[in-house]
Amino acid sequence: MASQEILREEPSRGSFINDPRIRSLFFQTLVVVLLFSSIWWIVHNVIENLQRLHIASGFGFLRSRAGFDISDTPIAYTSDSTYFRALVVGLLNTIIVAVAGIVLATIVGFTIGIGRLSQNWLIRKICTVYVEIFRNIPPLLVIFFWYSGVLAVLPPPRESIHLPFGSFLNQRGFYLPRAVWGDGSWLIGVALLLAIAMAWFVAHRARQRQKATGQQFPVFWTSLALIVGLPVLAFGGMPLTFDFPKQSTFNLTGGFWIKPEFLSLLLALSFYTAAFIAEIVRAGIRGVSKGQTEAAAALGLRSGPILRLVVIPQAMRIVIPPLTSQYLNLTKNSSLAIAIGYPDLTATAGTVLNQTGQAVEGVFIMMIAYLVLSLVTSLVMNIVNARMALVER
Repeated sequence: MASQEILREEPSRGSFINDPRIRSLFFQTLVVVLLFSSIWWIVHNVIENLQRLHIASGFGFLRSRAGFDISDTPIAYTSDSTYFRALVVGLLNTIIVAVAGIVLATIVGFTIGIGRLSQNWLIRKICTVYVEIFRNIPPLLVIFFWYSGVLAVLPPPRESIHLPFGSFLNQRGFYLPRAVWGDGSWLIGVALLLAIAMAWFVAHRARQRQKATGQQFPVFWTSLALIVGLPVLAFGGMPLTFDFPKQSTFNLTGGFWIKPEFLSLLLALSFYTAAFIAEIVRAGIRGVSKGQTEAAAALGLRSGPILRLVVIPQAMRIVIPPLTSQYLNLTKNSSLAIAIGYPDLTATAGTVLNQTGQAVEGVFIMMIAYLVLSLVTSLVMNIVNARMALVER
């Protein structure tokens, strides 16, 4: 009985310093106080400096006239437009470079990563040299290499390099045919969306059929025929024409012009990031158990189907998380465009900042824009990652 009464007694806690709950609450409160004190000090210091320099704060300057031109404008813009529209143009240019760079870097990176595991000695060594070169050079130097070492030494417009489909390449950029959309051309977009939906339906039904009967269906060629064939049939009688570039005495006229700044930035970011993606892909493939490959080969599959149907789907679960980081790095590295004069968000916001003196607001806008882009990229990749994990189960 005495022992039971002793066990029922509440143990002595001793000093409050030795109590883990009180100690944890104390340190958490201290961190919160220090954090908010630091924020208050920064804000107070910024407000005092702005008042001392007689600089008005706020975002009202965004409605003022910009007064400067932008070379690449994906939307309508003139020097009479507002600062807000100028920032939108810079943001759209950043998004265009980031999306195009992610697509190109993924294609090149996967190709190089698979090539590093090739049985062919020459292909394997070429891919290794590519990775070691681009991975160990700063991205800014890669941009200068493409801008000053490759595109700048191309022939002048009079001696442009003729490419297929009526395209031209010279030191002033890349010229290709431009689509001229007429009335009723919206049906082409509808046909493309319908073709994508039909291709998804065919792939879904083919998987169900293969699970039930074991019979395969040519999903790739059927989907390709749908996605290409339906839009072609849609614009067969529609007023859709193409404006081809034409050589003149000193320059090229007509067509769609991609300037060398965009080309050099796109190629530099893509080839630089592709070197890291290649290593991620190689590690993901190496992470798949060798027994999976041996089992697939024992079933009579060749090396191509084994890689496409067995190895790559399992490697994607390993590849996708670090791949997300490379996509984020590519988006943030696009801010180096200011070095070659491409009007991305950083360059445009820098011009706005210099003209208005609104340094705090300008930096805040850039931070929020890049934060939103990164969060959207992470969200999309997390959805893809969850989808791949669900498929593997």
